[in-house]
Amino acid sequence: MVPNSIKVPVPFDYVFPAGALCLGVEPVTDFDKRGQGDDQARDKDTGERLWVVKVLDLDPEAGKFGGSKEVKVKIAAPVQPVPPASKIPGYPPAVEFTDVTLTPYVDSQRCKGSGKCRARQAWSIRAGAMTEPTTVAAPKQAA
Repeated sequence: MVPNSIKVPVPFDYVFPAGALCLGVEPVTDFDKRGQGDDQARDKDTGERLWVVKVLDLDPEAGKFGGSKEVKVKIAAPVQPVPPASKIPGYPPAVEFTDVTLTPYVDSQRCKGSGKCRARQAWSIRAGAMTEPTTVAAPKQAA
């Protein structure tokens, strides 16, 4: 039997073939702990604090079917991950992630009581760490 919370390891290039730009990092809120001082969510396996890194997916195909080019990647770490300095002034820094895993889930936010339920298959992206890109990949040319 496949567990409901399966984590499928994938290479960074599989998720972000054209790279990603870091738009920001913030703590993940545990809504059950709101108003109790420290309401930051913790990783269920390690107890480490959870952070969400918002990135812009540079793949031209991203967001093509009504989705967003902004993607959230969760990282468990004791302190807030810091993106590398931007190589191009005025632009967000390019980033890569290590130990990327994907967890499938059903996104039922589009189901509104009456009418059609437009639930969809979605993926939660987790990473071990955020790093500076090792190489700058040239954009893939359309055939």
